[in-house]
Amino acid sequence: MHQETPEQSIPLPEATPDSGIVVSAAVRKRRPDAYRALRFRDFRLLLTGVFLVFFSQQMMTVALGWELYARTRSALVLGGIGLAQVIPVILLFLPAGYVADRFSRKHIVFTGLIVLVLAALGLATLSYLRGPLLLIYVCLIAIGGVQSFYNPASSALVSQVVPEQAFENATTWRSSVGQLSAVLGPASGGFLIGLFHGATLVYVLGAVLFLMFALLVLFMRVRPQQTPVSSARKLSSLLDGLRFLGRTQVMLAAITLDLFAVLLGGATTLLPIFAQDILHVGPIGLGWLQAASSLGAVCMALTLAQRPPFKRAGRVLLLAVSGFGVATIIFGLSHWFWLSFLMLILLGAFDNISVVIRATLLLVRTPDAMRGRVSAVSSLFIGTSNQLGGFESGLTAQLFGPIPAVVLGGIGTLLVVTLVAIYWPEMRKLGPLREGAVEH
Repeated sequence: MHQETPEQSIPLPEATPDSGIVVSAAVRKRRPDAYRALRFRDFRLLLTGVFLVFFSQQMMTVALGWELYARTRSALVLGGIGLAQVIPVILLFLPAGYVADRFSRKHIVFTGLIVLVLAALGLATLSYLRGPLLLIYVCLIAIGGVQSFYNPASSALVSQVVPEQAFENATTWRSSVGQLSAVLGPASGGFLIGLFHGATLVYVLGAVLFLMFALLVLFMRVRPQQTPVSSARKLSSLLDGLRFLGRTQVMLAAITLDLFAVLLGGATTLLPIFAQDILHVGPIGLGWLQAASSLGAVCMALTLAQRPPFKRAGRVLLLAVSGFGVATIIFGLSHWFWLSFLMLILLGAFDNISVVIRATLLLVRTPDAMRGRVSAVSSLFIGTSNQLGGFESGLTAQLFGPIPAVVLGGIGTLLVVTLVAIYWPEMRKLGPLREGAVEH
């Protein structure tokens, strides 16, 4: 459960010098410019590059899943895709954060993109020559290692291309681009595999798009980054974040729900199996299945942006994760493409509700001096749970078959919701996300 979608702002038309219209500062403060961050050239370059990278990664994910399963017919091999990429993330999390604060983030991003280009070309070569699986996993480990450094540097680079007043707007656009690429990327990857009868050109196109972003980075003008606090990335500081979460039970419960729902409900990892052997829809159908959950997340994000804040956030969160589990079970049992497609849309929608509540809790219930460390702990567990959940799904499918693996994951999710509701009554009683808010 992974994509945060900030609250959307409403654009306010600019007054022209000869229009005779004067917009007061108070009104402009209430209705901020929705395009504020886009007015900065370097942010536009960064946002374009972020889309290129996300789009490439989504296409390559479809290509890897389709090709490896077509070659091996092994669910365990599919699970190994996520495991190979998550191991470097776990091992390099702390040093990567330190490096992103100590050295030039622009140079880190550029170097990471060049390595991604080489890794994508390596995958293309191995795909064309039908090279050994071991070398494919070496490329995936390299990609995971690069992402360990690239992701924090790329996220922090936003603060060096827009002023502080535009941070929230910039984050909104960055999140929206990520969701858009998650819809278009899988569908494009599946279409290209079907059109060219193979995955090789998908990797080549990915390398080209990575290189395009690297060239955009060269043209970016970024402000110097601030000198890091010496203890900000030390292990003791990270443990302070863990201790804070241990004292804040409602936040710990929210993270637990999100973590185990992803670990147990990893149906998306097995989509190549369902597309080929159960639904019989081919690579183009696989692309649409891969995009369905992101489509649901986008629709839910638009819905949440139009409604008032949650009055009973705890109950909503428990129901959303329960819905995630039920949709997972139905997807596992379905042999009809459109029902499976609908269930994946619901998975993304319920996922987005959980993400919004958890992210807001972390923001409003954490003291400002602790937000970085608490967010680091949350990112470590939630971020790696996607890949670990994929490995768990692949292993379970290898032992019991894909349908039991998905259905058992959905049942496990429902059990986790029940246990959280019993052992963390604070979650059941949670009202507005802001402690000082008044229910109406």
